[in-house]
Amino acid sequence: MNHLKTSIQSKESVKRRNFVFKLLILIALDYIYVGDTMLRPFLETYPAINNLIRACVFLLSGNLIISLGRFAALRFYLKKTRDEKVQPNFVIGIDRISWILNVIILLISLMLALGIRPLEFLTSITIVAAAIAVLTKDYITNIANGLIIMFSDQLEIGDKIHIGKNTGFIRDITLINLILRSETGEIIIVPNSMVLASEIVNYSRNNAHQMIFDFEVKNESKLELNDLEKSLKAQIETFSEVVYLKGAQLNILDRKSETSLVRFQFPIKTGEKEAENKLKKIVNQAILNLSHEEREA
Repeated sequence: MNHLKTSIQSKESVKRRNFVFKLLILIALDYIYVGDTMLRPFLETYPAINNLIRACVFLLSGNLIISLGRFAALRFYLKKTRDEKVQPNFVIGIDRISWILNVIILLISLMLALGIRPLEFLTSITIVAAAIAVLTKDYITNIANGLIIMFSDQLEIGDKIHIGKNTGFIRDITLINLILRSETGEIIIVPNSMVLASEIVNYSRNNAHQMIFDFEVKNESKLELNDLEKSLKAQIETFSEVVYLKGAQLNILDRKSETSLVRFQFPIKTGEKEAENKLKKIVNQAILNLSHEEREA
C-alpha cells in the first residue's frame, strides 16, 4: 500500500480514539447538564458554572459533529482513490476546514460560557461585523483561494513550480500563503491570491525532470570527456530504479581560454526527493574529487 495512504490511516486511528474519549466526556457532561441529578439545585444556584458546562457541551458536540464529517469525507476519499493518486492536499484541505469550523464553535462556546446569547450578540454588532468584513476581505480572499488550491489536483506538496520570479518546491499550503523552498534553501512565501492570479509552471507534472550539474574543467587537463562521462554515470547506476540512465549525458556548454564549462545531466522520476538529495551529494562529491585530482596533476 502507498506509504502516504498508510500514514494517513495510522493518524486517523489516533484521531478515532480521541473521538471516543471526547464522546465519553460529552455523555458525562450532558448527564450533568440535562439529567435530573442531585447537582441540578447547585447549578441553578451558581449560573456561571451552569453556563460553563453548557458551553463545554456545545463545544464538544460541535467538535464531534465536525470530526464525524471529516472522518466520512476522508474515508470516502481514500476508498475511491487509488494508492498512487492519494494527495496530501486533500487531507490538508479537510483539516483546514475543520479548523475554521472548530474556531467558530469555540467562539460561540465562549459566548455561552459568559452568558451571552450568540444570535442576539451577532445581531447587535451587524454594523461592526460589516466593517470587520471589509477590513479583512484580503484575508478572506486568501483563505478561499487557499481552499481552492488544497482541493485542486494541479498543485501538490512536493511539486517543483515556477511562479512569478520564484522557483521552488511546495512545502506547505496554508489558508493565507503558499510556502516554497528554493533549491538553495530559501523560504519563499507567496500569497494564495497571487497563486491563482499568476501563470505557474509545474515541473513535476512531467513523469521526469532533469538533474543538472555544471562545472569547469581545465583545457590543459588530460582527462578524456568520454571517460569522465562514464565515471559520472557509474556514480548514479545504483539509482537505476529512479534514474533514466540512458538519458544521462555530458556536454560542453562554453569553451574559454583556460577552462571549459561542462554540464552533466540526467532525467529522474518526479517525487523521488530523498533519492534526488542523495544523488546531488554523490555527483557533487565526484566532481570535487575530479577537481582535487586536477590540482594534483
